[in-house]
Amino acid sequence: MIYSSSSIWAEFKYADSLKYVKQQSLFFVIGIFVMLFCSKMNLSFLKKRANMTLLACFILLILVLIPGIGTIRNGSRSWFGIGGLGIQPSEFAKLGLIIFTAKYLARNEKNMQEVKKGALPIFLVIAIFFALIMLEPDFGTAMVMALTLIALIFASGLKISFFIKLGVLGLVGIVGLIIAAPYRIARIVSFLNPWSDPLGSGYQIIQSLYAIGPGGLLGQGFLNSRQKHFYLPEPQTDFIFSIISEEFGFLGVLIVCGFFFFIFYRMVKIALKCNDLFSKYLVFGLAFGIFIQASLNLAVVVGLIPVTGVTLPFFSYGGSSLLMSMISIGIILNISRK
Repeated sequence: MIYSSSSIWAEFKYADSLKYVKQQSLFFVIGIFVMLFCSKMNLSFLKKRANMTLLACFILLILVLIPGIGTIRNGSRSWFGIGGLGIQPSEFAKLGLIIFTAKYLARNEKNMQEVKKGALPIFLVIAIFFALIMLEPDFGTAMVMALTLIALIFASGLKISFFIKLGVLGLVGIVGLIIAAPYRIARIVSFLNPWSDPLGSGYQIIQSLYAIGPGGLLGQGFLNSRQKHFYLPEPQTDFIFSIISEEFGFLGVLIVCGFFFFIFYRMVKIALKCNDLFSKYLVFGLAFGIFIQASLNLAVVVGLIPVTGVTLPFFSYGGSSLLMSMISIGIILNISRK
């Protein structure tokens, strides 16, 4: 699908229709080896090094904000440029936070009902990382990270009343963040009525809907997308699902959604069978991470929520996102064997 969605643009920009496929293939091969390694490593190593992993992620998020070290792409200083490739530290920060939070919840299970002793410290850590990612700015990744960790903490059994208060506070914060950045207000307006600015803020979602609409039941056929011909911007990344919908129709949509629901079901089943608390919370966190990111991406593509810039796990072009997904699966395979 990366070849199908990117070949026209890659041929025009780089005179190589396989440009994006080659780069993603490199990360895929690396991802396979990393997944196999994670599936056989000693999980106690992850638990013991959770604090150090989080500290390393914190340092990387600081470094990427420094001009000359971090690279700006699409208006966000959220990348380390390595040759023609890019590494996004915020993707690995999500994994580091999930591991740290799983360890914290396992160690403080009895204290979690007390806000000051249990919940407050971990939420402060999450808030610090959320702020660093927002400084890039990368609203989509920050929201995926926050929602994943909140879902994980909710699964630990914290009182619902706390989450109601947190939800009100979060809503006020999100409104503040939207008001603080004019481009986010434009995205909200384009979400409510994309045709109010069809060549500006509403362009991407309109072109996405133009791709999904003609897909019908069985689609236009593989490689037969029209929207990838310079209508839908960079369709191989956040909007690859639009091309899947256009080429494979409603049947393709059902298959892709079915894959995600099946993977999520299996991961939750594995988590519920775990006797070790750290392993249980770790699987829940990784499951929520993949499912929430996929859900947000699909919701954006079909116009249910404003554009947030979130990739579709396993499908979208992006080495950091793919590596993160493969590592997550490797760790879950490790736990499921036990």
